[in-house]
Amino acid sequence: MGGVVGRSNSIRRSSPESKLEAKMVEAMQRRASEGTSVKSFNSIIMKFPKIDESLRKCKSIFEQFDEDSNGAIDQEELKHCFQKLEISFNEQEIGDLFLACDIDENMGMKFNEFIVLLCLVYLLKEPAAVQANSRMGLPDLETTFETLVDAFVFLDKNKDGYVSKNEMVHAINETTGGERSSGRIAMKRFEEMDWDKNGMVTFKEFLFAFTRWVGIDDVEDEE
Repeated sequence: MGGVVGRSNSIRRSSPESKLEAKMVEAMQRRASEGTSVKSFNSIIMKFPKIDESLRKCKSIFEQFDEDSNGAIDQEELKHCFQKLEISFNEQEIGDLFLACDIDENMGMKFNEFIVLLCLVYLLKEPAAVQANSRMGLPDLETTFETLVDAFVFLDKNKDGYVSKNEMVHAINETTGGERSSGRIAMKRFEEMDWDKNGMVTFKEFLFAFTRWVGIDDVEDEE
């Protein structure tokens, strides 16, 4: 599965993707300055079914832009997708996003990778992404992506655009109604996110873990 195996850290820090990561971090820091409505990690978990339902509705959009129906969107198909949705990214930006989200490097984005890409577009260029959501005919998608951004902001306690192991333990152990989750659960969740094992989780890594948590990978397995 694409979200489990990541590139090595040296490749991950190479020019195009590190440039994109810097943009993600900057956008997330800006978003973090606005605060978050999330009160606990459990409240995020409670939203899993609704998020799952919203993201699965993207399947028809994915199939529409998978022009050769091979189960993956290649770089050319992604360009057509952006043109159709009138998302104003240039060719270099589209290429960088494609490489960042095609994490198993098979030159084709699977459904879960496509969802991650759309959410990154939402983070990086919110107004354009909101308009694109309406053109896709998925009005709930904006709310879903905002929930995912909000969840990451909640986890990123020091607002530096990354989630560390300590921040994850802190977030999961925060009390809600007197309940505390164990550190073991926190570590397991963190390990599921930190697939390059560098001790810091980016928003992109968080998104890939989230698609697994809500069962989006099952959409592919069912076919």
